[in-house]
Amino acid sequence: MIRLPSHLKEITFFQAVEIFQAAKELESQGRSVVHLEFGEPDFPTPEVVSEAATRALRDGRTRYTHSLGVPEFRETIVEYHNRKYGLELDPDQVLVSMGTSLLMQILMLLLLERGDQVILTDPTYACYTNFVRLAGGEPVLVPIRESEGFQPNAEAIRQAITRRTRAIMICSPANPTGVVMRPQVMRELASLGVPIISDEIYHGLAYGGGEHTILNDTSQAFVLNGFSKYFAMTGWRLGYLIFPPEVRATLMKLHQNIMISASEHVQYAGIAAMREAIPVCEQYKREYDRRRLFIIQRLGEIGLPLHYEPSGAFYVFADARRYGADSMVLAREILQATGVAVTPGGDFGPGGEGYLRFSYANSYENIAEAMDRLGPYLQSRPASAG
Repeated sequence: MIRLPSHLKEITFFQAVEIFQAAKELESQGRSVVHLEFGEPDFPTPEVVSEAATRALRDGRTRYTHSLGVPEFRETIVEYHNRKYGLELDPDQVLVSMGTSLLMQILMLLLLERGDQVILTDPTYACYTNFVRLAGGEPVLVPIRESEGFQPNAEAIRQAITRRTRAIMICSPANPTGVVMRPQVMRELASLGVPIISDEIYHGLAYGGGEHTILNDTSQAFVLNGFSKYFAMTGWRLGYLIFPPEVRATLMKLHQNIMISASEHVQYAGIAAMREAIPVCEQYKREYDRRRLFIIQRLGEIGLPLHYEPSGAFYVFADARRYGADSMVLAREILQATGVAVTPGGDFGPGGEGYLRFSYANSYENIAEAMDRLGPYLQSRPASAG
């Protein structure tokens, strides 16, 4: 018998993936499915990025690199952030790796001993709590509410701080809600005296402006970002971490043991993305905004109105509790009955239970088809007594 560690029992399945797999099974049976469950851009990676990667391969860029990343790439990242946010970062404050998920895990290993705590909002991105648990830590969930615009409450977070608190983790624009955190809220969180982990992977996708980096408020912050969302590069697995200088040596040691370095040719693709692909990505952003406004309108028409403003990323979080308290059961029933795949809100914590997350990282036409299918189904479904 293979004996598995007991702490792995606390690791939860990723329900969005379970819905996706069920949807693929339906498709294998000949069913038509509209996929609104994943936050994956339907746009192609900008051509200049693919060309840069191809050129790098032809030039033999297939070796190990500096464990922090190719110096030119880190310089490009710093130039991008300094220009956009008025910062004075140094390339030696950047660690490049194979996507932000790996970097989150490395960061938890850096910060946590067994029993240490990380404060998270509830709802929050499904994998954050698992990253904390895998490092032996304890996730502490502080509720955020639709009636308050899904904005974190700094006073509630302050009250959750204990002697074992090692970080506060935030995401703006947020997954699953699509909310852009107000700058004043971020400043209040930065003033609490606890290091902030800020997942800024959806930066670039705030409609009407309003993006604010935690680095403008505190030097005791760790910023995660990457190329999957704004640059439409999910499969490239390229991300980076901006960190306070004093942890550089330990981060390098961790990364050298776990990964050595990110793929060399992919890093050159990242350089091209930041230097040349922004005009194309801004076109993508305008189309996301068009879809955002459309899906908000249509959800209201079919009985799932929003009572907050999802002004970033490519998600809306709809309260579906009138149709059932168990969001996984509801999502499976919707998939089976209509062929529309959506993510159960319970994937994002107890505070998300009863909600459904809709991704508009799919075509306008497919979103319209999904709403056309959902509307009659919801109208025919009796409201739940629970």
